[in-house]
Amino acid sequence: MATVGTAVKLKARRRKIGIPFLVLVVLAGTALLSFYLRPEFFVDKLQQFRVWRMGLQPGFVVLNGQRIRYVVGGAGKPLVLVHGLAGRSEDWIALIPYLVDNGYKVYAPDLLGYGQSARPDVDYSISLEEDIVKQFIDSQDLKQPDMAGWSMGGWITLKFAADHPERVHKLILLDSAGVKFDPKNVPLLRPKTEADLVRMMQVLTPHPPHIPSFYATDILRGFAREDWIIDRALKSMYTGKDLMDARLNTIRTPVLLVWGREDVLTPASMGEQMHNVIPRSELKIFEGCGHLAPVECSSEVGPAMVEFLKAGGNATPDSGQGTAVAH
Repeated sequence: MATVGTAVKLKARRRKIGIPFLVLVVLAGTALLSFYLRPEFFVDKLQQFRVWRMGLQPGFVVLNGQRIRYVVGGAGKPLVLVHGLAGRSEDWIALIPYLVDNGYKVYAPDLLGYGQSARPDVDYSISLEEDIVKQFIDSQDLKQPDMAGWSMGGWITLKFAADHPERVHKLILLDSAGVKFDPKNVPLLRPKTEADLVRMMQVLTPHPPHIPSFYATDILRGFAREDWIIDRALKSMYTGKDLMDARLNTIRTPVLLVWGREDVLTPASMGEQMHNVIPRSELKIFEGCGHLAPVECSSEVGPAMVEFLKAGGNATPDSGQGTAVAH
């Protein structure tokens, strides 16, 4: 009888252990399946966690009746970061630690149509986004912040500096658009297939990562949802109405131009062109990285940005170009 009782107790114990284990297995399987079906959701959550770990706070502000999301963090001099086409504020994560650790309070908005900001039925032109940036700066009561723009964001901030020179202290342009160039690779920013996605990454970086098919499928879903916005933004750019070629020599704020040597989307020759015309400019070209230089060369780009921002000044106005340095 004692043996029978012991067996019953063992079965009961196994049952108690087995049920929680089964629940854990089911939960783990559900999580894996969810990740397989929607990996971008988990990547977004990871990015948001990283933002939180950095001490950045999310916020929303209504501009022209449209909700604009942003993140802000750090203490000290204000620095506004403007992302590029199909980007969002989290694109700056690799650089933000260098900035907040060196006495800057960073403001990184999601431009209209991107990230968690509103997506109204508008043209998404450079001029429109410039106005959103201006309103955002006003909403935060920033008098003369430093500014940095990456790719399309560089174009936006460059135009802002030309239109409102009194509103910008220093300007950093990273692999920036804004002047005439051969746009042969631009259509690759609208991938429709896995092969398109591979080609897009080859344009963005000389070290394209392998993207598993299940992950590529989810990325392509996101591009499909936002394609109408990118289409309108590119169509506006193609008109040439916001090109800055004829206005580069009017920029009087100190400008740091940062480029990846292997950038094939907005080639380093564009940086050289801007540098040759912008009076108070400094050009730094980083070897081994492309259009994603702020990410893949962040350990070099971050300190270069801080050095420029903390320096007393650049070449004086009308003295010709500043300095060009290859890294």
